[in-house]
Amino acid sequence: MPGKRVLSLWFPRLGAERLLRVLRVPDGSVPFAVLRDTGQMQVIASLNEAGSRAGLRVGQPMRDAMAMCPDLMTRLQNLQAEAAFLTTLRRWATRFSPWVALQGADALMLDITGCAHLFGGEEALIARIGDDCARHGLSVRCGIADTPGAAWALARFAGGAVSHNRSGDAIDQEARATRARAVRRRTWERGGAAPVQGAARAPGHRIAAPGQTRSALEPLPVAALRLEPEMVEKLGRLGLRRIGDLAGQPRAALARRFGVGLVRRLDQALGAEPEPIGPVRQDTALATRLTLPEPIGLEADVLAALDRLVPRLCAMLRDRGLGARAVRLQAYRADGTMAALSVGLARPAQEPERIRPLLAMKLGELDAGFGIDMLRLEAVQAEPVHATAHTGHAGAALAARGRMEQANALDDLIGRMGARIGLEAITRRHPGESHIPEKGAQVLAAAWSAPHDGPWPEPPAPRPLLMWRPEPVQAPDRPHLPGSFRWRRQDFRVAHARGPERIAPEWWLDDPEWRSGTRDYWVVTTDRGARLWLFFAHGAALSAGWFCQGSFG
Repeated sequence: MPGKRVLSLWFPRLGAERLLRVLRVPDGSVPFAVLRDTGQMQVIASLNEAGSRAGLRVGQPMRDAMAMCPDLMTRLQNLQAEAAFLTTLRRWATRFSPWVALQGADALMLDITGCAHLFGGEEALIARIGDDCARHGLSVRCGIADTPGAAWALARFAGGAVSHNRSGDAIDQEARATRARAVRRRTWERGGAAPVQGAARAPGHRIAAPGQTRSALEPLPVAALRLEPEMVEKLGRLGLRRIGDLAGQPRAALARRFGVGLVRRLDQALGAEPEPIGPVRQDTALATRLTLPEPIGLEADVLAALDRLVPRLCAMLRDRGLGARAVRLQAYRADGTMAALSVGLARPAQEPERIRPLLAMKLGELDAGFGIDMLRLEAVQAEPVHATAHTGHAGAALAARGRMEQANALDDLIGRMGARIGLEAITRRHPGESHIPEKGAQVLAAAWSAPHDGPWPEPPAPRPLLMWRPEPVQAPDRPHLPGSFRWRRQDFRVAHARGPERIAPEWWLDDPEWRSGTRDYWVVTTDRGARLWLFFAHGAALSAGWFCQGSFG
């Protein structure tokens, strides 16, 4: 059975070329840039080829770009429109493989196992894709390998330059005489070759032959492993600039210093760890729109439009037995740009009176610009909602109805507060299934959890009102409770004590806070009236001793 083959399609100029198609600009020699609003300034999010030839770059502030290229054409970025365009490209890519997945905001991933021979081989398949994209005014870069990570790396970095991190820690940035002495002294990095001056060119071939993934990735920069820029910078300071430099290092040392994420990305690219490709499921959007005869810009006009859109969306949800958990309102402006706002609900809702107030609270954040000529309302996240039937005695039915109304009132309150401060900021406490004192309760997001049903479970012994991380207590290192001790630079005498309560750590977990081993807890009343929670740690990975962990008020 043939091995798995993966094709990565990267559209590096997707935003700019999409707008050039919409604006019907035939001349590609005009520099064109798509701008992204960061809140403080506008930066370039995408460029056409002419803009790159003019010396502009992605991430550059607009004022600097206009100073370098006064004839630059610009438009604001529309993330939703770009996502819809990428979805269209995904449907187009199904002619080459039935297994197509979205990868980020500007790339596709195809499983072409057993498909390439239908187009004359992998080289012919890449040529066919390039010709199709060129006819439609799109730039595309392809990479084929045995793993998704390797295909992603080849599409973006094969044929590029392996740049050096400009830091004073690198030996190639020191003075010439100092560098020569260092090379003679160390023969460079434990027997390795000294780094070349300037940027080294990586091979331009974007197809890794079956079973040759490692050799194809070794010359590529470490950024090809889909690492964060901070991680790439740290590796560059140590001279680990190429994937081949990382592949020869001990995995345990890499994981200890840089985390398991680096090792996981390396294993995924080399095929040691599986990385499945999940195709996007074809879902019908739960959305409705309203096209306006004239552009509007007043908040009252938008509210009047919501009075028509929200009931229509709720009817669609009820027909499918769903409730909205997140709703997005998109306002398409007259100048071709779009603004959007989103709200979340604590519980799935399909009633207009529960969705409309949340949208109305957020309308102040909507910028109408030169006027809004179309509004679109979409339920971006929906969950099944089961109807409740009241049966039995009339009194029981009324009580059940009252409980449901009370629950809805609390959910609506959480939703309104979440529209202001965020749903993740509203939490509730639930009992924790652990005998460890600090794990006796867990904090959950109120919008995504149900209230605890029943009384709060009683602990086997009293627990303090205030609990903190264990603090050292100066007392003899003996398991017997001392008559006096020193804590927080104060001396205390024991007036009354109750205990001990022995608590063992969770042996199946490596909790850094419990590496001191088994603990004997005491409720100690001091001569100053303070009731403290002290324990003696018998010692395991850490030394034995006395600690204070809480106060009973």
